Parts: sequence; structure tokens; C-alpha cells
Amino acid sequence: MTTMQELELYVGNLDCDHDAAAIDRGMDGTPGLDRVKIYPKSAKVSLSFDPALIDPEQLRARLDELGFPPQEGMVMPEQPKPWRNPKVITSVISGILLLSGWILSLTAIPTDISPVSYALAIAIGGYYFGREAVEGLIFERRIGVELLMSVAAITAALMGQPAEAAMLVFLYSISEAAEGYTEEKTRASVRALMDLAPKTAIIVREGVEFEIPADELVVGDLFIVFPGQSIPTDGVIISGRTSVNQAPITGESLPVEMKSGDILLAGSLNGEGAIEVKATKAFADNSLSRIIKMVEDAQERKGKSQRLIERFGNRYSPVVLVMGILIALIPPLIFGGDWTEWVTRATVFIVAAAPCALVISIPVTMVATLGTGARQGVLIKGGKYVEELARIRAIALDKTGTITLGEAEVTEVIVLDRDKTNKDKLVSLAAGIERRSEHPLAQAIVQYAQDERIELADISDFRALTGVGAQGNWHGNNVYIGNLFLFIDKLGVNLRGYSEEVKRLEDGGQTVVALGDGQSIWGLIALRDQIRPTSVRAVEELHKRGISHIIMLTGDNEQTANAIARESKVDAFYARLKPEDKVVEVRKLAEKYEHVAMVGDGVNDAPALAEATVGVAMGAAGTDVALETADVALMGDDLEKLVYGLDLSRRSQSIVRQNLVLSILIISTLSLGAVLGMLTLPMAVIGHELSEIFVISNGMRMLRA
Repeated sequence: MTTMQELELYVGNLDCDHDAAAIDRGMDGTPGLDRVKIYPKSAKVSLSFDPALIDPEQLRARLDELGFPPQEGMVMPEQPKPWRNPKVITSVISGILLLSGWILSLTAIPTDISPVSYALAIAIGGYYFGREAVEGLIFERRIGVELLMSVAAITAALMGQPAEAAMLVFLYSISEAAEGYTEEKTRASVRALMDLAPKTAIIVREGVEFEIPADELVVGDLFIVFPGQSIPTDGVIISGRTSVNQAPITGESLPVEMKSGDILLAGSLNGEGAIEVKATKAFADNSLSRIIKMVEDAQERKGKSQRLIERFGNRYSPVVLVMGILIALIPPLIFGGDWTEWVTRATVFIVAAAPCALVISIPVTMVATLGTGARQGVLIKGGKYVEELARIRAIALDKTGTITLGEAEVTEVIVLDRDKTNKDKLVSLAAGIERRSEHPLAQAIVQYAQDERIELADISDFRALTGVGAQGNWHGNNVYIGNLFLFIDKLGVNLRGYSEEVKRLEDGGQTVVALGDGQSIWGLIALRDQIRPTSVRAVEELHKRGISHIIMLTGDNEQTANAIARESKVDAFYARLKPEDKVVEVRKLAEKYEHVAMVGDGVNDAPALAEATVGVAMGAAGTDVALETADVALMGDDLEKLVYGLDLSRRSQSIVRQNLVLSILIISTLSLGAVLGMLTLPMAVIGHELSEIFVISNGMRMLRA
């Protein structure tokens, strides 16, 4: 059985849904081609094909024949310079012919020359959008704005108004020519992400250094990154130390110190040291490539309001055409009105009522929003989630790794039996046993001993005690380390004399680990997961923005949860929760507040993330599961990015509302003026184009971070 292969190409001249439809038609029936998926917002074509029947070069050649030349590598195409753009050239020629016709009409030159100039202006200027109108009608059974404008221009010319028709064609052709440049501007954010990765990489094979294109890197390649260079793909440092600026990917403002064994993300910027790195991901699969792909997918994923407007536009344009015909026919036929006057009003109405500004008001804003969010480390997976995020009124936060760092630290060491041990000896024994354990608390104790330069005790016969701790043999004696349950229930040690100390530590939100033999506890080690420096500020900012309820969900005990909740200033907390319990709490929150966000790590919290209106994964850079499961991925370990995402979505929805209201007002006003005979055709065209320019410019404000 033949395995289908995937080919993704960025192509030129792909600016809108009409271009996408042209590619779809052109590629239809190609032998060996199984599926075509087109991303107009990203100028990308994804092809699934049978390599036994057709090869990638043939597919490239076919796209080129259709007028959509494939780009080399991961490079988003740029619009041609205006003087090389056929749409711009035909529009300019149309304008020159319009001006020539008008000048000729003012002279004594025979009057039949001026109409010829106008006719040429209409034919040349209207070539591209007229062709789109016909193709849309024939192949897609769709009446669009292009057809409305074509009908209006032809009708005006036939009614003896060639100058007005030529002006309509000229002005509309300018807006059509500018569409590609507008689309290119909205792609700036994705292009900025692409530019983060270097085009080449210096690799080492058999001791020889040489340069290759970065997109040829594969897993296992050893490459060198010099100071000031970008990391070409995800990898692990083999040798060298440096500081790495991960801001382009995670938004983390401060450089991070990196050494041998640390993980690097593609697109990060190397600091002062030269490092050797082993690639852990191929270029096409690295964290930066995945982020770019997800942004492109998100831009094609439409929100509810955008889908509603598009459906409205598909039905509205035919209604406009029918109403235009009725306006032209009914008054003269039934009421004896003047044919010329009412056909003129109908023509002006068709132009005035065209829904360009209305239809474009949402997509241009949404694409700019998604790109800007990704550039700032907030990956929102589609217009739907921009809309939902703006409505959020309650938030559930996982504790470990979200509010806290997710890394336990030793906060206090207490010696209880000074006849048996002292502080250094207690730490030495504890770390000696725990160095063989993978538990996070065990690793924290070992790290503490190393930081304090305490030599680890030589322990033999290590044995893990599932769920409670571990034991080892030291100088012929069994030594135990673990939670209090181990000593009380398993070993039968009486807590009398220790309980006050234990209560004090647990009330402070600390986890208590005990060490001793089978008869008594020698000492206690208190550990605590530290609150992130930004968590308190983020919770305060969320409250300021009208988030009425913020709760913390954790599997920890009540005392620890209470202490963390108090310090982080959340409204409530629920402790000792299993993953399924978190789902129940999120569901309860949704019943009360409707629009709820759940923030977690995207792995353990996946069920709760799925239950929430918007699931938010924090610290998702480089994490496949988090990127896939969440609706919103915060690339850095910073809860303040949620505040930024909330602000971004609310600002986006505000601009969308502005554009919708303005578009409806302008279309209504122009349409009424057209029916009442208060507008000329040029006035309607100018009003129509100005409204389009305004909503595009307003939507483009979302490109600002």
C-alpha cells in the first residue's frame, strides 16, 4: 500500500479566497494528487500526493503554470513592486485613459474619441475583477461584490454615462490591486517569526565543519552556534556555556544561563558563548516551525462572528442585485417614472449597498490579532478563541507550575534528636538516600546538599517505599526518609513532641519530610514550591479587568493550598484534587459564570483544559502535548501573559464592533441616498472605497503589540 506524502509550499499571488478557488480548480484531476488544502491568509498550499504517480517537482511546475509560483524553503512570498504588479499596472492605465477621456471631452476634438477612451478604461481596469466575477458565477455559483461592480459599470456605460462607469472601474480596481498589499501587511507577524530562524547552520560531521541550509538539519546533527547567532533548530547543548535570549519564542525578557545538557529552542538568540548543540528535532518539526504552523492554522480558523458575516455576505450580494433590478423596473413600469433616472438610481444603489467593508471588517482584524499575539508569546488557536477569551469572567488556575514554579526548595532543616544527628549529618543522610530517587522532593533535597557543599552519605541497600518514601542502610543501620504517614502508620512512631513543629510548618504551606530510624524521628526537612514572582501581580491585574472569580486547583493538602492561595490572592481554592476532580470544579464554575478559562500545564490538566470554555496551557514552548491540547498557549512561564492575551482579545473585539457598526451605518446611509437620488455614481464609489479603507486601517491597529 502506497504511503501518501505531504508537501507544503508558500506560493506567490495567493491573496484571497478567489485565488484559493482558482488553485483548487487548477489542481483538480492532477494524477496522484490526493488532497489540496489552501491557506489564503498565509499564501500556503498543502498537497497530499502519491509519490509513485507524481513527484514534488511536477506539483511545483503545475502551480507555476497556474500563476502561483512556489517559493524556495520556508519563505513567505512578497508582493511584487507596484510597477511590476499587473493589477496595479492595469489600474494605472485605466486611470490614465479616464483622465484622457475627460480632457478630450473638454476640447474641440470629435466627440466620438472620448467615449473610446472611456471604453478602454472600463475594459482594461475591469479585466481582473470582471474575470473574478464571471468565474465566481460560473464555477462557484456565487454572486459577489465583483459581479455587483461589473453590472453597475456596464449598466452605467449602456445608459450613456461612460465617464461615471470608467471612474467606478478605476476606483474599484485600485482597491482590488491594494488587496494583496493589505494581505501582505497582515502576514508581517508570521514573517517576523520566520525570520527568527537562520537560513543556514554550521554542522560538524566526521570532525569537519561546513555550512548547510538550516531546513536540511535532521535529528542527531551536531551544529555550532556562535555568539549573536540564532538557534536553527531545537537541540541540547553538548559543550559550552552561554546566555540565551528566548524572548522571541517565550516572551521571557531576561536571558537565561545555559550549560551542557540544557535544552535550546529554535529561534532563540545565543549570547556571548560559542556552543556545540545536538539537534533533537528536524527543522520542519522544531518548536518555531510548529508555532508558525499553528498560527497559520489559527488564521484560517474562523470565529462565530466571522462565519456569520460571511454567510450574510453570500446571501446579501444576490439580494442587492435583485433589489437593484426591482428599483430599475418597478417605478417606470408601475408609476410611470423616468427610465433613465431609475436605472441610474439602481446602478448607484448596487454600488452603495455592496458589502465590501462589512465582509472584510472581521478577518483583517482577526488575522492581525493572531499574528501579534504569537509574536508576543500568546498563541491563540483561531478567531473563535479570541472571541471566547474576550468574554471570560472566571478563571481556574492549576497550582503547581502555574501559580508556583513547580520546583520544590528546602526552606528549613530542623534537628529533633541531637544525640543521633546534627544539621549537616541530617542533610547528608537524607541526600544520600534521596540521590537514588527520581521524586521532585528527593531531587530538591539533593540539590540543597550540593548547594550547601555537604558531602552525601554513603548509603547501601536503597529501597523505594511506594507512596511514602525510601529507606537505606548506613553503617549497618536502617535509615528511613519520607512523609509522616511512613513513620506513624508504617513504622509506628509516636508523634508526641513533634506535632507542634509539624503543624507550624504545614500551616506555612510547607511539605514536611521526616528522617529517622524505626523507633524515632531524628529531624524534619521542610520544602515548599515557591510562588512565581509574577503570579501575584497577574492575579491582581485579572481582578482589575473584571474577572469576578479566580480559583486555584491543586492536588496538595489543605494547609499548603491555603498558604499558597493566601499569598497569591486568589478568591478560593480546592485541595486534594485528582484530574477528574478538577474537571468537576471547572464544570461548576462554568455553570455559574458561563465563560471560564482553565490554566494548566497542558499535560496533567488536559481533561480540565478541555472542559473549560478556553483551555490555556502555560509554558508551552517546546512542549508538543501542551501546544496540541490547549486553545491558547502561553509560550513562557509567566501568568502575566494571560493578562496580555485577555487585553489583546478584548481590544480585538472592540475594533471588530467599531468596524461592524461603521460599515452598517455607511452602507445604510449610501443605500438610502442612492434610492432617494441624492448620490451620483462617483459619490457612491468614493464612499464605498473610503469605508473599506477605514475598516482595514482600523483592523490593522491590532498589528501593534
